[in-house]
Amino acid sequence: MTYPIQKTEDEWQALLQAKGAEPAAYQVTRHAATERPFSGKYEGHWADGSYHCVCCGAKLFDSDTKFDAGCGWPSFSLAVPGAIREIEDRSHGMVRTETVCAQCGAHLGHVFPDGPAPSGLRYCMNSASLDFEPPAP
Repeated sequence: MTYPIQKTEDEWQALLQAKGAEPAAYQVTRHAATERPFSGKYEGHWADGSYHCVCCGAKLFDSDTKFDAGCGWPSFSLAVPGAIREIEDRSHGMVRTETVCAQCGAHLGHVFPDGPAPSGLRYCMNSASLDFEPPAP
C-alpha cells in the first residue's frame, strides 16, 4: 500500500529520534509492535487538544472523542474524517482491524466495534504512535 508521505526506514528512525519520540515509537509505528497495556503516556491523559501522528503530524483525533475504555490504551470513539486507513489484520490467530495513518502508513493500533454511542467504535491506540497538541491560544 502506498501513502502520500514516503520515507526510508532510516529516514523514519532519524525523524523519530530528532523529535525525541519515545524509544518504542519506531517499532510501534513502522513494524506494528504494541506497547504494554497501561504503560503509554496518553492512556490516562485528559487535557483538551488534539492527537496527531508522531511520524508525520497528521491530525487523527480530537480530545473530546477520548474515553476511558479500561483496556490500558488511549481510546477514542471517532477519528478525524479521512485521517485513518483500516486494514484487515489476521495476525496472532484472530481477525482484527488495524488502523494506520492515511498520510504515512504509521501503525496506530486497532479499531473495535465495542465503543460508545453514537459511533459504537473504540479506536484503541498506542501512545507511542501519537503526539498531543494543546489548543491554540
